[in-house]
Amino acid sequence: MLPALSVFTLLFGLVCLGISLVHIAFGPASIPGSVPVNATMDSEDRFYATLFTGFGLAMIWASRDLVGRRQVFLALMATFFLGGIARLVSAAAVGWPSPLFTFLGSLELVIPPVSWLVLRRALR
Repeated sequence: MLPALSVFTLLFGLVCLGISLVHIAFGPASIPGSVPVNATMDSEDRFYATLFTGFGLAMIWASRDLVGRRQVFLALMATFFLGGIARLVSAAAVGWPSPLFTFLGSLELVIPPVSWLVLRRALR
């Protein structure tokens, strides 16, 4: 089970890295359903994309030794989960986003606890 979780974590990190690089290169125009934004929002999107780059790289790094780096892995998953919570706050404040982002929010709320359970079971 641990090798499968390691591969999943590697792929997950690569996807995060890819998404972040697209946002750095193309800004908010890379968001499906996005509207033109001002310079402040463009800057903000590209700035947060660099943090997602770090997140993806950290996931890739953690994937290489999930047992030894499990605390980092769990902290990253907790951060990802909190991103899903932030989407719920946004939905409560301004309404639901497009179906794609509603789906992504559900992944952000499901992947971390499932990953935690798989890791916990693998370590037994």
